[in-house]
Amino acid sequence: IVTVNCARLLKADHHATNGVVHVIDKVIATTTNSIQQIIETEESLETLRAAVAASNLNSLLESEGQYTLLAPTNEAFEKIPQETLNRILGDPEALRDLLNHHILKSAMCAEAIIAGLTMETLEGTTLDVGCSGEDLTLNGKPIIANKDILATNGVVHFVNELLIPDSAKTLFELAQESEVSKSVDLFRQAGLSSHLT
Repeated sequence: IVTVNCARLLKADHHATNGVVHVIDKVIATTTNSIQQIIETEESLETLRAAVAASNLNSLLESEGQYTLLAPTNEAFEKIPQETLNRILGDPEALRDLLNHHILKSAMCAEAIIAGLTMETLEGTTLDVGCSGEDLTLNGKPIIANKDILATNGVVHFVNELLIPDSAKTLFELAQESEVSKSVDLFRQAGLSSHLT
């Protein structure tokens, strides 16, 4: 699937006497803002803006290159427990891992994303892309709220749920989601859960 500034290429290589014509499915708008400028001007990305500033990722997101930012909205940050959010925001390494887990190494328009694709993030982890009806899914969840916001250095998709990598979780949070969740209950009963958090 070929896209031109996120417009899908419908018919290619119509040769004319003075050139060639490619037919696309939408009008291409002028793109003037970098990914960083989009974050700075979009009200629904206020929490992300603060997180990017705290982790010094501003320069990356305004640099030349082609990236995809899966931008968590304010709503996405509000969905996780306040205690977890405060811990991540207060830990520069965990915060950087969290944000890098939302950045892909290349520009990927929604039209060009094929279900069943595994995409590598800047953090080195992977995200699985699928479909649920008309919706694209990330790791099985239809969380892309707004797609194909074009920037001079890539593309932004708004997501309404935070994608937290394992490296940004405590032992307690990891264990709760795994096959050893019963063991975690035993740690809690024994008064030792603080060691895992």
